[in-house]
Amino acid sequence: MSTDRPSRRSHRDSRRRRGYLGAFALVLGGLVVVGAGAGAAVALQGPRVTAEQFDPQAAITASGSRLILTTSQALADIDPSQVTVSPDIETTVATSGRAIGLRFALPLYDDTTYTVTITGVTGVGGGPAATITRTFHTPTLEVFMLSRGDDEDTIYRTGLTGTEAEPVFTHTHIEDFRATASALVVSVRTDDDLPALIVTDLAGEDARDLPLPGDGTGTVAELQSADRGDVIGYTYTDADMSADGAQASVLYTASVKRADADAAPTPIRVGEDAVSAASWRFVPDTDRILVLSFEGRLLLAPPDGSDVVDLGDAAGIQGIARGSATAVIQRVDGLYEVDLSDGTAEPLVTADGIDGYLGRVAPLPGGTTLQQFTSNDQTAVYRVDADGAARAVFQAAGTDALLQTCVSPSGRYGAFLVQPDAADNPYRTGYDLPVPASVDTHVIDLDDGSTVSVLAAFAISWCQGPVS
Repeated sequence: MSTDRPSRRSHRDSRRRRGYLGAFALVLGGLVVVGAGAGAAVALQGPRVTAEQFDPQAAITASGSRLILTTSQALADIDPSQVTVSPDIETTVATSGRAIGLRFALPLYDDTTYTVTITGVTGVGGGPAATITRTFHTPTLEVFMLSRGDDEDTIYRTGLTGTEAEPVFTHTHIEDFRATASALVVSVRTDDDLPALIVTDLAGEDARDLPLPGDGTGTVAELQSADRGDVIGYTYTDADMSADGAQASVLYTASVKRADADAAPTPIRVGEDAVSAASWRFVPDTDRILVLSFEGRLLLAPPDGSDVVDLGDAAGIQGIARGSATAVIQRVDGLYEVDLSDGTAEPLVTADGIDGYLGRVAPLPGGTTLQQFTSNDQTAVYRVDADGAARAVFQAAGTDALLQTCVSPSGRYGAFLVQPDAADNPYRTGYDLPVPASVDTHVIDLDDGSTVSVLAAFAISWCQGPVS
């Protein structure tokens, strides 16, 4: 065992270690105090937003968009009465852990500032309440439209003013088209006068053909697209109707996803029989299809044709409002609103005090309708409330013909397709879906009846079906 005395150096090292440990203890203690203070501050402030998820482009084109807010602590349940959205729109709220989910029942207005306020937000363990306020501005709407020329037809992408129209797809013969969330689906006739369904991205690029039923030599009609899921539907008629088993307006659906590029279209069946559709619509916000059969029966069916619901007789489908389960149906004794959730029907409330012949009806989100009345000197469209109160939103002169009425996803705008000077404006021949040589689409703000623009094209991408 050594009996040497400690050196001066060892004394210095010992003092340094004691000094370091003391300083570390002071810093650690300070951090504990600061951390406790910060935690206390958070607790005193109440919950605050730390992250936000929202797709404004999707919110103006489809119902059911969501604003998800993540907060700094687990939350007590939030009652709908605590939520205010301005401008007003039907909203549901759900709370899970630190997240608040707001679902907007209808598409939002474009180019509009929205403010969401949630009051009385508390942590799951109690503590002070906070008010959460979020403000966002929605983008302007873009639409796709079709213009036919002497040598080729063109689909344009444009804003509502039409000042920056951009050609995205051209072809020598375009019958119709539809836009999904990620694709354009274009119905054409080839140079060999055969049908084809061409799928591109929204810029008109990466074109490919969809498989068609049978030998692919027949006629594609009634092209429509679902609000979600990149699904389209159409009717198909064989070229030779005298052949055994020939198809007449048989309804098919198909996916336009790249992964399903080679998948055959799916016929809609009732039992073992494919459905021949006189008219049909995708039901908004569901995977179901409303079909008017050749036999005059109104059928509600899922895409696989199972569990079909017969809703009675009908003579036509006027439309289904986005964000609703109510269809406007023509029957031999008049127009009805049919609740597709339970099959009940009520006579359509028509405009009070309006003279003329009632023609097309376009249902709007929120229970109102656009109703077209024709008299000797003009055609007028009225916005009609649930109690029959009517306000004119568009008028066409007696020399013009109103061919189609379509409504924007939010219900803010109406698009009215007009054949100007109808007597001297003949239809272009050579198309299964002909339109006059000159057409104008009048875009109208339905809130105040003001004209947004007049566009020299047709088939605006809001339309749920073709010109009829």
